[in-house]
Amino acid sequence: MKSMATPGGAFSGSTQIQISGLEERVVDQRKRKRTISNRESARRSRIRKQQHMDDLVAQASQLSEENEFILSRVNLTTQMFLNVEAENSVLRAQLAELTHRLSSLHEIIDCFSLNCGPYDGNDHKVGDFMTNGGDFLNPWNLIYLNQPIMY
Repeated sequence: MKSMATPGGAFSGSTQIQISGLEERVVDQRKRKRTISNRESARRSRIRKQQHMDDLVAQASQLSEENEFILSRVNLTTQMFLNVEAENSVLRAQLAELTHRLSSLHEIIDCFSLNCGPYDGNDHKVGDFMTNGGDFLNPWNLIYLNQPIMY
C-alpha cells in the first residue's frame, strides 16, 4: 500500500473511508446521547406536568370543600336572620298594641282623675265608681284588659 499522506498533504482513499466511518460512529454516538437526553428530559417534563395536575386537582377539591362550607354558613346565617326578622316583626306589633293599650289606660286614669265623663242628668256621672260602688275597679270587670295579644 501507499503511504497515508500524499505529497500534497491529502489522505489516500482508504484512509478517508476509515476517517468517515469513525466520524459516522462519533456522530451516531452523539445522536444516541442526544436522543437519550431528550427522552429523559421529556420524561421529567411529563412527571412535572403530572405533579402539577395532581396539585391542581387537590387544590380544586379543597376549594370545593371550602365553598360548600361557606355556602352552608351563608344559608344558616340567612335562616337565622329571617327568624330574627320575623321575631322582630312580632315584637313590633306587640309593642304597638301595648302602646295603644297603655294610652287607653292613661286616658281612663286621666278621666277619673279629672272627674270627667257623661252625666246622667242628676249631676251624677254615668259609671262613676264612687256612686256605683267601684264597679270599674272590680277585677271581674277588668277581664277584657288581660286578654293575650294574638297574631
